Amino acid sequence: FGKIKPPDKTQPLYLQGDKLVYDDKSNSVIARGNVEIYYSNYILTADEVIYDQSAQTLTAAGNVVLKEPNGNIVRADRYTLTDDFRDGFVQSLSVVSRDDTRIAAERATRREGNVTEFVNGKFTPCKTEGGMPPLWCVSAARVIHDKEAATITYQDAQFELFGQPIIYLPYFSHADPSVKRKSGFLPPNFGVSSNNFGFHVEVPYYFALAPNYDFLFHPMYSAKQGVLWQGEWRHRLANGVYSIKFAAIDQDFRQLPNPTVAGQDNRELDGWRGSIETRGKFSLGSWWTLGWDATLESDDTFRRFYKLDGVLLTDRVNELYVEGISNRNYLGVKLYHFGGLTFQDTDTSESLVHPIIDYNYVLADPVLGGELKWNTNVLSFSRDGDFPVAGNVHQNLTRAVAEVKWRRQLTDTLGITYTPFAHLRGDAYSYAGYNNSATTVDESTSFLRGLAAGGVTVSYPWIASTGQGSHVIEPIGQVVVRQARVQQDRLPVEDARSLIFDDTTLFEIDKFSGYDRVETGTRANVGVQYTFSHNNGGYAKLVAGQSFHLAGENPFTNPGTDFDGNPNYNPFSGLETDRSDYVLGAYLAPSNIFRLIAQSRFDQDNFALRRTDVSGQLNFGPLLAQATYTFSALDPQQVDDDQQDISAAIGLQLTDHWSILASSRVDIDSMQRLVDTFHIKYSDECFVLTATYQETFIEDPARDLEPDRTVMLHFQFKHLGNYQYKTDTLDFVFGDQQNELKNQ
Repeated sequence: FGKIKPPDKTQPLYLQGDKLVYDDKSNSVIARGNVEIYYSNYILTADEVIYDQSAQTLTAAGNVVLKEPNGNIVRADRYTLTDDFRDGFVQSLSVVSRDDTRIAAERATRREGNVTEFVNGKFTPCKTEGGMPPLWCVSAARVIHDKEAATITYQDAQFELFGQPIIYLPYFSHADPSVKRKSGFLPPNFGVSSNNFGFHVEVPYYFALAPNYDFLFHPMYSAKQGVLWQGEWRHRLANGVYSIKFAAIDQDFRQLPNPTVAGQDNRELDGWRGSIETRGKFSLGSWWTLGWDATLESDDTFRRFYKLDGVLLTDRVNELYVEGISNRNYLGVKLYHFGGLTFQDTDTSESLVHPIIDYNYVLADPVLGGELKWNTNVLSFSRDGDFPVAGNVHQNLTRAVAEVKWRRQLTDTLGITYTPFAHLRGDAYSYAGYNNSATTVDESTSFLRGLAAGGVTVSYPWIASTGQGSHVIEPIGQVVVRQARVQQDRLPVEDARSLIFDDTTLFEIDKFSGYDRVETGTRANVGVQYTFSHNNGGYAKLVAGQSFHLAGENPFTNPGTDFDGNPNYNPFSGLETDRSDYVLGAYLAPSNIFRLIAQSRFDQDNFALRRTDVSGQLNFGPLLAQATYTFSALDPQQVDDDQQDISAAIGLQLTDHWSILASSRVDIDSMQRLVDTFHIKYSDECFVLTATYQETFIEDPARDLEPDRTVMLHFQFKHLGNYQYKTDTLDFVFGDQQNELKNQ
């Protein structure tokens, strides 16, 4: 299949066989027995070939095989063609391409080396064995292959499945197998939804507009909601790529699920609803990159209701950025829009960052024998909020942070490593609309803050080698000295709300996640790390430790509250007392088939489990499994309930062609399943069928989200639209599946 370069008529024709007969009367040459002809990258073999020099034709008979320059192989009982191989007439033939796609016909005629017309032909990319019919094929009275246009056209055709006709097609055309991109319809998607959609079908049409840009139009019709218009534009330029997706529907609110809250009817969702999603990334030179990732939506349930996003998605983050990276420098300028999608979110969850600027520079030459680097962070932030106590408040925050960091690593003759360090930091704040307590609103305020810190980290690794690998036991101690107290109670907290104390933050000089809060006083961090490296590539690492607040004010004790009366950060982080909780981290990968990561925190007094995150993955032969478990005891006084959540996925390659995947996410505390998904997939060299069942259990009493069950079917026929073939391994990528579990 595909266009064939015209033969070079200056090239000679080579003919050989077991026996050659020259007939002077008919001006012909007859070759018999193992006949081979070579001409301009064509190879013809047959039992007998008659070369009529007067008519300039070749007639091959018996086990005829013609190999064309593009790799196609034509098999026939009898083949007559011109001596330049451009025109011909074939009886009882089969054409096989490089990927085993074939056309079989009673006879065929080729004209001008370009158009081949098959009579009573069949087209299929499926393999057949033992005389069985192919899984699917298209049979037609006329099959016309135009190599110049790269199309295959059928007249009076029917689509057959396992040899049985199921669809009659008076006229049908598609691109030949040599074409990678061509405009046309793609296989539809079918589904049935218990509550949201009813029966629904999506019929995509692909526009191959140019080699570097295209458009996919894929409206979805559902029995309950009508037509959801959808499209995607993709464009690749010399220095980058971007895409734009849209979805829109003229919503009849009466077709939406009824809210369970009395007096509400989703009337505000009547009319046009929709969203626009765009992503892009461009290179502005050897160091600079421009990019964006943004989604604009009419309301915060549209995309989840129409399954454009996972039903468990809790945040909308829009970003526009410019980044520059060199060997020792980094500059990032980013704009953000944050939106909350949880059921409890109000306008307070909508905020803008305009912009945040990060600049990092590492000096090339050592200073006092160590590394010196400079960090700068500038933030401009605003929010319009409707708070329970203060009412409508406009908040804005401008912050500039500059810090210098120095460190040096020294090792003595015993192998003890000393890493002294020193930090100097200065902050300038200007803010308005933030509260000093839960009931008051500050006017515009400016504030300066400075911090100096210094200390040393000491480690003493002990190394032992055995026949199986190497062992390293490394006690680690760290002391950090800062001023006893810094006035920061009145400062707003925006980027330091996420406070997690575990083995990864044990030896952080400042354990806050952002700039709005800083540690004060003197703190000692101690721990031990064990690492085992096996000769076969496996490894294990264990980290355990504890932190001690020795002097000064402990900022983790009193986080303060925001306008909603919630703590600015977790008041029970495990650092709120002078002696912290114990932290333990385990990282195990004994082989390439199993991996486990566990991070836990235990109460300092009774070793009760306060927090744990465990994730594991198994990849053994046809089996692939992954699970994640999280537990958090938010309040030691048991005022707030503990939180437990588990998500799991398991996939199995049943045969060479069949695979299954099941996944689930469960809120253990309420014993509520959140999302269940089951996939079953058949995939071979010519056909893919994917069946998906998904059940969601999320309900928003005030809006249009309620539990739903959906069954979807998707077909792919090779060369008849989009197609992807992969059966040597399990057909699901569990890294992507885990992201899907988090966002469903």
